[in-house]
Amino acid sequence: MKIQTVDLVISAIRRSQYPTDNKPEYLLVGRSNVGKSSFINTLINRKNFARTSSRPGKTQTINFYNVNNDFYLVDAPGYGFAQVSKTKRKKFGLMMEDYIINRKNLKCVFLLVDFRHKPTSDDIMMYNFLKYYKIPVTIVGTKIDKIGITQRQKQRNIVLNELDLVVGDDFIPFSSVTKDGKEEVYKRIERTM
Repeated sequence: MKIQTVDLVISAIRRSQYPTDNKPEYLLVGRSNVGKSSFINTLINRKNFARTSSRPGKTQTINFYNVNNDFYLVDAPGYGFAQVSKTKRKKFGLMMEDYIINRKNLKCVFLLVDFRHKPTSDDIMMYNFLKYYKIPVTIVGTKIDKIGITQRQKQRNIVLNELDLVVGDDFIPFSSVTKDGKEEVYKRIERTM
């Protein structure tokens, strides 16, 4: 896949703002600070298109990135960040639930987990939620460059065992530093477009 154009079309807070052109959509979910912005920037070959922040919980809308005018990468607010108020967290939760359950264009969810650690209870809950609604999921283990090559298989087993991956769901180790996993993500998108 060759990325030629990327546009941030809308930062939506309600369903009426979502794009209406019926392009395939690929949702990115994960804890705050898991590296979603870096993931997007790596995929689209741009440095700071999706803003990275040292302050977790920065994304507070559903952002639709139109890629090559063929599909959308959809960046969701990160979950599990304590400094967001309970009211806002509930609002994010309802917004995400509505999107995941009702969005016909949703082809696959990329669930980003920090490869250095065991998946959190929030990661497991998100995965189980997606499986309950029979949404295809690809687990993306971010920051693999921070784990030595000899430890990666062990860490991979920990992640997969904790999430109890369903047959048909993929796991892609990913690094925005070394670009490992980028081509595999492209292939996953191409298979479902």
